[in-house]
Amino acid sequence: MNTYNDYIKEIAERKDQGLHPKPIDGAELLSVIIAQIKDLDNEYREESIKHFIYNTIPGTTSAAGVKAKFLKEIILGESEVKEITPAFAFELLSHMKGGPSIEVLLDLALGDDTAIAKEAGNVLKTQVYLYEADTDRLKEAFKNGNPIAIEIIKSYAQAEFFTKLPEVVEEIKVVTFIAGEGDISTDLLSPGNQAHSRSDRELHGQCMITPKAQEEIKALQAQHPDKSVMLIAEKGTMGVGSSRMSGVNNVALWTGKQASPYIPFVNIAPIVGGTNGISPIFLTTVDVTGGIGLDLQNWVKKLDAEGNVIRNENNEPILEEAYSVATGTVLTINTKTKKLYNGDKELIDISKAFTPQKMEFIKAGGSYAIVFGKKLQTLAAKILEIEAPLVFAPSKEISVEGQGLTAVEKIFNKNAVGIAPGKVLHAGSDVRVEVNIVGSQDTTGLMTAQELESMAATVISPIVDGAYQSGCHTASVWDKKAQANIPKLMKFMNDFGLITARDPKGVYHAMTDVIHKVLNDITIDEWAIIIGGDSHTRMSKGVAFGADSGTVALALATGEASMPIPESVKVTFKGEMKDYMDFRDVVHATQSQMLKKFGGENVFQGRIIEVHIGTLTADQAFTFTDWTAEMKAKASICISEDDTLIESLEIAKGRIQIMINKGMDNEKQVLQGLINKADKRIAEIKSAEKPALTPDANAKYYAEVVIDLDQIIEPMIADPDVNNVDVSKRYTHDTIRPLSFYGGVKKVDLGFIGSCMVHKGDMKILAQMLKNIEEQYGKVEFKAPLVVAPPTYNIVDELKAEGDWEVLQKYSGFEFNDSAPKGAARTEYENMLYLERPGCNLCMGNQEKAAKGDTVMATSTRLFQGRVVEDTEGKKGESLLSSTPVVVLSTILGRTPTLAEYTAAVEGISLTRFAPSHKLLVM
Repeated sequence: MNTYNDYIKEIAERKDQGLHPKPIDGAELLSVIIAQIKDLDNEYREESIKHFIYNTIPGTTSAAGVKAKFLKEIILGESEVKEITPAFAFELLSHMKGGPSIEVLLDLALGDDTAIAKEAGNVLKTQVYLYEADTDRLKEAFKNGNPIAIEIIKSYAQAEFFTKLPEVVEEIKVVTFIAGEGDISTDLLSPGNQAHSRSDRELHGQCMITPKAQEEIKALQAQHPDKSVMLIAEKGTMGVGSSRMSGVNNVALWTGKQASPYIPFVNIAPIVGGTNGISPIFLTTVDVTGGIGLDLQNWVKKLDAEGNVIRNENNEPILEEAYSVATGTVLTINTKTKKLYNGDKELIDISKAFTPQKMEFIKAGGSYAIVFGKKLQTLAAKILEIEAPLVFAPSKEISVEGQGLTAVEKIFNKNAVGIAPGKVLHAGSDVRVEVNIVGSQDTTGLMTAQELESMAATVISPIVDGAYQSGCHTASVWDKKAQANIPKLMKFMNDFGLITARDPKGVYHAMTDVIHKVLNDITIDEWAIIIGGDSHTRMSKGVAFGADSGTVALALATGEASMPIPESVKVTFKGEMKDYMDFRDVVHATQSQMLKKFGGENVFQGRIIEVHIGTLTADQAFTFTDWTAEMKAKASICISEDDTLIESLEIAKGRIQIMINKGMDNEKQVLQGLINKADKRIAEIKSAEKPALTPDANAKYYAEVVIDLDQIIEPMIADPDVNNVDVSKRYTHDTIRPLSFYGGVKKVDLGFIGSCMVHKGDMKILAQMLKNIEEQYGKVEFKAPLVVAPPTYNIVDELKAEGDWEVLQKYSGFEFNDSAPKGAARTEYENMLYLERPGCNLCMGNQEKAAKGDTVMATSTRLFQGRVVEDTEGKKGESLLSSTPVVVLSTILGRTPTLAEYTAAVEGISLTRFAPSHKLLVM
């Protein structure tokens, strides 16, 4: 009873916050609730029935197991509840999606009571979340001639779970809501600083955009009860920056429809649009929920009489409005003609949003049901020894005679599942591929766990080479929220089969290493496909895709992912890098030169960047591949030379061995298996049996870009341009400026060296600069705080062994202590060096923040509004992104340095150097 009293108390507390009761996922509480339902005189009986029916999380939660068992009792007549008839009990089981509900339905379907068995069989025909243990039972019963099992298998072979669903409606009426002007980052829809609440969907929903915006959406819904609200990024792209499922969940919560009347706060079918479309990884997340994402193209480049683009004084294209989508505009989406209308007026073709595959996602209420449904149909057809009937839209297959393969095309063809032997596919083809490496990060991991529970998965797919659950996004502050959430997450993922940053048993030291760095190390084959729960899953070995928490769950459960083979843009280099420049400047210059070459068009957006940068090891090349998320690329591939790749793999082996030495390997020896695979790959390269991956000479690219290193003559800075009169130009990563732009006078309030964009070399540069400054000026005096967060503990250990950490300690005023981690985020900074715990720190924005209104100079990737620094009433916070040397000098001076000051400060320091490969050199 105490458990239920605690729940009542929590309900009262949530009511004060305007929230409904928290959904139930625990067996103990639901067992008490069931006992109260059985007690006809219990004062809480009526509300207990409501909690049981409407407020219990399905899937493989312990509560779902208790619920399924009680529903079985009701169906068998062992318990009687007048409010829940056996027929209603079957309906409730049909909405529980899998796991214990499937087990119960199979018990009933294969039981002795013919009438019950038939009804259970009918429900099972609608289910798709079956795993090997479930299908093995059906297969055995089928072999034994069980008539219900035969019926179910035949139904699965015909995919009746899909064909009998209602068709997608022809016309969808929408009313528009402008969520913002310019690119809309997922931070607006699901702020990083609210990451702790993501698994509590209703609570997290309160943080979407602003309370005012939420009220405006509700007002639109009241005015237009027959229409869906479409969220729009005016003059921008919707959902840039992250692969955040919580962002789509929030949009669905406010504007979508409930997935099931018996599953609380799980909404589907959101509709979103953007002038420049939807960010690729965000669009994948929209597909997960059966939603619609529209490329509106409602602002177009203005042309003169000859058809030439008219430009302004900054040489940027002038845009004119093709049609209005102002808030409150009523539009019609026609899924048959695949057009967008305003009344009878046709506005634009939207066929990209309604491909046959996307139509299936919409019909099924999300992409998971299609993925599992296809696997189930294939299995059933195999049992029946028949060809699976063509029910689902055939995958689009493009093969161009005589055309070579890009690097990503080669990887997809190697890992493809279900294509005819010998068939070669090119970009645009729809492919199911096996996934080699999977990463789950800690602020989305709780949602991934929920997704795994909802799809009834209990163990990692055996075809996944390795998977890792990080602790980096909650590393800097071990507060009450982290203490409540993270141990629970680590236990779930460890039990599921992942290598976890924190040991649920407490045997090994907590490793809060940045997830992208760990994934970069455990990727031991450049032919690998990696899926990770973060947009910066951009490895310098293999091809890696940032994904939402659901797609990560799907990859963990099935070992597969489905997507079209993306087009590629080839990036090569010519010229010579200046001695005083850092490789980060090459990265920024790549984006700047690309935009200049293509007249402001970002040819990287939604495509693979195939970067020929083979003379840099994986650690250093990661600086480029990591930044490609900010270039809005779908992913990136690093083309490496044989010797360099071998060196990278040896480094990776050493770091995996350290993880093993710390006790992080599991009983299946996943980490040792990765080392063995790395040894095999090294042997293949050395023997020339299988050299490092390269594209074919006659591969076809969407575009090719040659970056001129000779043009990079001073440090480059990505500027959020917070005061641009054109709001749509603010907070993008496309404003790249030379250091001289700031004239050595722009005040810098705080510096940050950390996040995934730095490596060991950056820490050594920092140490050497501090020594140089002391030699030049007699002391090191900071005029602005400098926060330093190394990416990994390995780096800290190596710096200690090489003497650099001692240098950093000498100049620091704070050093992290794992024995007594910070329990609260820092709110004020002194002008000194802070040596923080390895992890994301300021870059994530969910724990540490700069002071409001600050100008921050950072090595990180994030310059979105409110991420690293929030605004004050009178001053906008801004996060400028630059190289490590620029950040260091900016904090010493308290302002941006001049080019002369910069070159003097880095003299004699070995910066991250790069020279184009002699094999790939562009003449």
